[in-house]
Amino acid sequence: MTFLEAIIVAIVEGITEFLPISSTGHMIITQAILGIPPSDFVKAFTVNIQFGAILSVIVLYWKRFFQSWNFYFKLAVACIPLILAFFLENIIDAMLGSVMIVAIALVVGGFFLIFVDKWFDRPENEQTKLTYKKAFVIGLIQIISVIPGVSRSAATIIGGMSQKLSRKNAAEFSFFLAVPTMLAASAYKLLKNPDAFSGEHLPLLLVGNVVAFFVAMVAIKSFITFLTKHGFKVFGYYRIALGVIILILLFSGYSLTIT
Repeated sequence: MTFLEAIIVAIVEGITEFLPISSTGHMIITQAILGIPPSDFVKAFTVNIQFGAILSVIVLYWKRFFQSWNFYFKLAVACIPLILAFFLENIIDAMLGSVMIVAIALVVGGFFLIFVDKWFDRPENEQTKLTYKKAFVIGLIQIISVIPGVSRSAATIIGGMSQKLSRKNAAEFSFFLAVPTMLAASAYKLLKNPDAFSGEHLPLLLVGNVVAFFVAMVAIKSFITFLTKHGFKVFGYYRIALGVIILILLFSGYSLTIT
């Protein structure tokens, strides 16, 4: 992976991390289009590059993120189901190289986003309280996002709305939940496979995280404004269109693979 490729992947990550369109799926597609050779570093980069993006949440929402122990306990409760992900590690790693899985997940998830606003009526009170039970349910639904292309953001936002949170509140809790979730995923990946990163890789990782950080800050502000006014339909149509295009290319014999 070159510096230019790392920057391009980081831009894609920053834009898509908090949109319900799957950042991992888009990074896998981007790597396939760029023809980035497969390696343990590339897979680890796909996970760890998200660290820069989630730091933007702390910067943008620092007053709310550092608010109370009760808030942190709810985040912890929402993270409990993530324990299941550790037992699925080998399956997840295998899926990280499959553009086909990404395409199918994009299409299926797109249909959910088109109808989610109709399925879950927004409460009149925008300050609907997040309880421990609701946090745990959102955490359970987040597990689905281990499938590349599903989107952690989409899963947690839909999970929040299913628990009667407004679109804005559900999206913001999704942002907050990304911090411990992705920190844990990044740290585990580093500890599990420290050899994936050599000295020559560290500059790439640093540049990628910095780029993802600044791009994500812009993306978050734009997303909240758009989501509050227009809802999820446009993201659903985008996912379906992209997924269908990829499937057509794959079945036409076009090579899109990083495995």
